[in-house]
Amino acid sequence: MQFRGIVLPKRLILQETDEFGGGSMTTSQAGGCQCGEIRYEITAEPDTVYVCHCTDCQRQSSSAFGMSMSVARDAFKITRGTPKTWRTVTDSGREKICKFCGECGTRLYHEPARNKAIYNIKPGTLDDTSWLTPAGHLWTQSAQSWVPIPDDGKMLTYDTQPPDFQPLFDKYQSIGR
Repeated sequence: MQFRGIVLPKRLILQETDEFGGGSMTTSQAGGCQCGEIRYEITAEPDTVYVCHCTDCQRQSSSAFGMSMSVARDAFKITRGTPKTWRTVTDSGREKICKFCGECGTRLYHEPARNKAIYNIKPGTLDDTSWLTPAGHLWTQSAQSWVPIPDDGKMLTYDTQPPDFQPLFDKYQSIGR
């Protein structure tokens, strides 16, 4: 699909044009687990995307870090299957409700206790990850020594859990995507 001569990725859906010929676009992303048992859809831009180096995310991702993408709960919908639930206490001491596929074990999203208005989607479960741009790095004190943490000012960095996520939301909105 094209809009004003620009080829749009499949994730962008062109809505009605207004009386001035302009249009508004909304993001529509789909994703799911590795085996395909669970599928979901996101119908709004994320509030932020960030990299987390806490030991819980390292263990959960079986890697050096995890990623999270904060999305309004009312913009997220399970379209197939029913995720299983697991509860844990995070490195910051907060409860986290984790949703995953009961068949293949893929972690799909978290329900953070600190903010009941969002889900933290695991963005690696999106069908298209090419557009992801993180706004910051959290828990850098736990980062593996071989993982470079940018210090050029383009991303926010926090040694542990930030006391307030608003700067991450603001930074993400300022990133040219």
